[in-house]
Parts: sequence; C-alpha cells; structure tokens
Amino acid sequence: MEREALTIRFPSQLLAKARKLKDSSESFNDLVVEALEHEVRRRRGWAAHQRIIARSEAVKAKTGIQPASTNLIHSLREGEGRLD
Repeated sequence: MEREALTIRFPSQLLAKARKLKDSSESFNDLVVEALEHEVRRRRGWAAHQRIIARSEAVKAKTGIQPASTNLIHSLREGEGRLD
C-alpha cells in the first residue's frame, strides 16, 4: 500500500492514552492507520444501514406494511401448497 505523509494534531490526553495502549512492537503510525481503517469501515457500514432504512421506508410508504411471511414459510417447509 502506498503511503502519504500527513501532519495531525492530537489532543495531548488522547495521545498519551494511545501511547499507553499500543504494543511495544507496534509503531504509533500503525496504530493510527488501523484505527482510521476501522472508523472508515464503521462509517461505511452506518451509511449502508441508513440507505437500507430509507429504502425500506420508501417501499413501506409505496406498498404499505407487508404481512409477515413466517407462517407461509413454515407451511411450505411442511409441504403444504408445494407444486413438486
């Protein structure tokens, strides 16, 4: 992975906590990169979740609340109404 230099100013208390938590074999840079990767994944996941909720609401507004399919699935598993 190609790396790019960047200057970041951390609050001194947060920096002290981070230095205490990192392993002695781990560089501070690696700790920050891992934390940033984690945050990017979390935010992408949250954004996807929000899109799912919005789409679900749009479908519900268009079609109304759909009945639960649990009973239909159970009856199909038991062989009722199957065509084979």
